[in-house]
Amino acid sequence: MKKYAALMIGVGLLAACAGEPEEGLNNGNNGEEPSNNNEAPEAEGERIEEDYLQVGVASDPVALDPHGANENVSNSINATIYDRLVFMNEDLELEPWLAESYEQVEDTVWEFEIREGVTFHDGEELDAEIVKMNFDRILDEDIASPVSFIFSMIEEVEVVDEYTVRMHTDAPFAALPSHLAHPGGGIVSPNMIEASYEELEAGGNPFDVADEEAAGTGYFQLEDYVSGDYVTLARNDDYWEEPANVEGVSFQVVPESLTRIGELETGGLDVIYPVNPQDMQRLEEAEGVGTYEQNSVRMAYLGFNTEAEPFDDADVRRAIYMALNKEDIVEGVLDGAGITAEGPLAPDVFGYSDSIEAPAYDPEQAQQLLEEAGYGDGLEVTLVTNDDRENEDAAALIQAQLSQIGVDVSIESYEQGTYLELAGQGDTELFLGSWGTVTLDADYGMYALYHSSNAGTSGNRAFYENDEIDALLTEARQESDEDARFALYEEAQEILADELPYGYLYYPDLVTGLSDDVEGYFQYPASFYYLRDVELNR
Repeated sequence: MKKYAALMIGVGLLAACAGEPEEGLNNGNNGEEPSNNNEAPEAEGERIEEDYLQVGVASDPVALDPHGANENVSNSINATIYDRLVFMNEDLELEPWLAESYEQVEDTVWEFEIREGVTFHDGEELDAEIVKMNFDRILDEDIASPVSFIFSMIEEVEVVDEYTVRMHTDAPFAALPSHLAHPGGGIVSPNMIEASYEELEAGGNPFDVADEEAAGTGYFQLEDYVSGDYVTLARNDDYWEEPANVEGVSFQVVPESLTRIGELETGGLDVIYPVNPQDMQRLEEAEGVGTYEQNSVRMAYLGFNTEAEPFDDADVRRAIYMALNKEDIVEGVLDGAGITAEGPLAPDVFGYSDSIEAPAYDPEQAQQLLEEAGYGDGLEVTLVTNDDRENEDAAALIQAQLSQIGVDVSIESYEQGTYLELAGQGDTELFLGSWGTVTLDADYGMYALYHSSNAGTSGNRAFYENDEIDALLTEARQESDEDARFALYEEAQEILADELPYGYLYYPDLVTGLSDDVEGYFQYPASFYYLRDVELNR
């Protein structure tokens, strides 16, 4: 019965020569050539390989192409297959990675020296031209990459020589290194890029190519993928850096949280994430397993479609928010494994301010605001969420709390892909979700959610538009002075605490279940795994 605790370390993310890893840095394989033939394991339900780490995940990855998805399962897997130019280490400090070094040479120009001698899983060798191909593809509107917003400030990637590139931004952008460390910045093989364009021209999804042809430079490489069942990766023994300790890893798709727990307890899985906090005690009392806890940078929210009546009225949004008892939600949903939120940024994110105060819980004032807005006789609304247990529990509590002020809430629960589609298209009134500031920089946590240019699937699912907020967020991303940037983000958060396009609920702790056989496990506050140093003692 082990209980592991990972403590956050002070974060300094804006140094000119830093880097980020969110998963790991290894590779390795058991001597056999990785196969992408999507054949099922020899014996269903058995370990594919005794020396492979077995990880239980809640859903299928949206894409095995880092440019084709921006959700946790995909990012966690892809961060082990594809390296980025910049890496975040376990101290949450940025450092060069596929870029051997980098520096800001002009206000709008960053220069990167690309590491020589790095080979992709398919045998291609990394150079500056391939780096340019990757970012040109991410920003190609025909490809429609869901991570393009992360790199939208890049105006041009210039090849200076065989191993030097310069990135020209449309304005000064201090947070560029932290954005490049995001899993969406994974560098893929030129063969994979060419195949994806061929697929696009044939009328298909360009990101589906990776299901069989995934090729990065990471410490794991694709061995087998059966959609809805598992993704198996073998160690890349030719990895340019320190290889992984385990022979491989198999990500097993197990949607039901209690089934994942049962598989962990009986030895079918070594790692499971997420674990509902209400199940922590069960794991801590069970033999041979334990829990790993980590602060997170995920903000859970109640979102308002600001284009839909009555939520185009800030007073109505404020009334709904003031009827929510966030302390009760944290206790009831997370069993206390988290803290209430006052703003969009968790305490470990650059830009977080402890001076921000969202409206306090006050159901009487909430009732009065509704009456003044013309809804004294009550209001019927629909709350859309995904079928994650945490969100369904939170939705039920919100439904009960809002009933106290005459708001009748109908809950509609969908699988994650459908939920994201509905919210991204604006087919909602209220929606329950979360946003993780993956880069640990306020630009990622605020520009995507609140800038009007990102309305829809890019992040601003509230379809919020405020010229003052747009101006502040644009100025903040261009400001190079850290103190000045902080002041701009603080001012923006004060406005948002009043306008409330999103009702801030809580920052949950990350809770992962681990077998006692697992050593060296680390998880970033953004929830991605770091698997290179994991060892299996069995």
